Amino acid sequence: MDNKQISRRAFILGGIGLIAYLYYDLYSIAIKQYTIAINNLPKDFEGFTILHLTDLHAKQYGDKQDKLLKIINRQSFDMIAMTGDFIDKNNPDAEPTLSLVRGLSSNPIFFVPGNHEWRHDFSIKPLLADYGVKILENKKFKYAKGNSYIWIVGVDDPYLRRDNLGEALDGIADSQPRVLLAHAPNIFPAASMSNIQLVLVGHTHGGQVRLPIVGAVVAPGQGFFPKYDYGQFTAGSTNMIVNCGLGESLLPIRFYNRPEIVLVKMVGAITA
Repeated sequence: MDNKQISRRAFILGGIGLIAYLYYDLYSIAIKQYTIAINNLPKDFEGFTILHLTDLHAKQYGDKQDKLLKIINRQSFDMIAMTGDFIDKNNPDAEPTLSLVRGLSSNPIFFVPGNHEWRHDFSIKPLLADYGVKILENKKFKYAKGNSYIWIVGVDDPYLRRDNLGEALDGIADSQPRVLLAHAPNIFPAASMSNIQLVLVGHTHGGQVRLPIVGAVVAPGQGFFPKYDYGQFTAGSTNMIVNCGLGESLLPIRFYNRPEIVLVKMVGAITA
């Protein structure tokens, strides 16, 4: 076998390997877990776990989302946070999202809209409400468990500057545990100034294309090598978790960046 044949075979095998890896990164769902210490967390909420889902972009994981639901339903959690862009500007089909909601209906679901929902005037809103999804557009919800409660706070999309955190927090004491749901991470400075201890966001897709050590190459609204691309960010007592999401935008490609579901367990902060 001459060198040309070897080079051609290596090129073909390399191409097959790359395609297989890209397909794996598109459809192999990761499970990411975080534990966040919360000041003044009531004992009834010790270990309270939130399933965080974001940025589906109308993507299908099997018939009626059965592959995704199979993975989710093996996990243990208390409530579900959905932080926008479940439909896509080029595909407003609500059924991928509604199939997911139907499969998750045994747990409380909270939803905040993203920029892609607003591309279609948030037309999915009444459909979600029909399934009992609690939609938080600059609003709050008093989540009771036993004799205690925490606040679930949601703002409209910060990327489109529709958020009003002050309105959402109105009437809540700073000392009370608050979980903030938002679509985009540019809510982080305001959340930190308000001493919100847990913030759950999406929007960035983790950059879709990531490089080892470097991280995301680009993210919407942040440009190249974004600051808040993926993972956990901390400022003072505020922890923000950026979920890389389940779907893709613009191009159906991911690299070094699998789609994911996120589980966030809250525990009481240890005080001296």
